[in-house]
Amino acid sequence: MNAAPERLEGTVDPKLLEILVCPVTKGPLEFDSTRQELISRSAKLAYPIRDGIPIMLPEEARKID
Repeated sequence: MNAAPERLEGTVDPKLLEILVCPVTKGPLEFDSTRQELISRSAKLAYPIRDGIPIMLPEEARKID
């Protein structure tokens, strides 16, 4: 059974977003719902979210400008 509260497909739990930080800079992340990514502006990296799970590995991240 799923004990997590229901939320819309393609969203990130706000509580999870509060505690997740960029593994490179330890800075805050922003959720991009369009691309399903967590953005670290300070590291200029976008971490993918696959099947609702943030992939917080720098080698999996996409470089952004």
